[in-house]
Amino acid sequence: MSILKQPLVTEKVSALNEKGKYGFIVDSDANKVEIKKAVEKQYGVNVEKVNTMNVMGKKKTRYTKTGILSGRRPGYKKAVVTLAQGEVIDFYSNV
Repeated sequence: MSILKQPLVTEKVSALNEKGKYGFIVDSDANKVEIKKAVEKQYGVNVEKVNTMNVMGKKKTRYTKTGILSGRRPGYKKAVVTLAQGEVIDFYSNV
């Protein structure tokens, strides 16, 4: 089981990247200490602070021939990691 599922690449998180903060979608059972160790091990950086939040899935509705179907997208846990001064993570090096 991997703690870090994927990096968040959105406009809001990209603006935070300039301040040394990076976003990740993480396992819903992971705590801040486990997230910190996983980021330090995978990217070789020093993590100062970890902020986490649980994101609730959006409500979705489809109109079909048989009627209206309603449901939810799955929720996920998001972590915003603050790195030590002068350190960066390059997500695009493998592309």
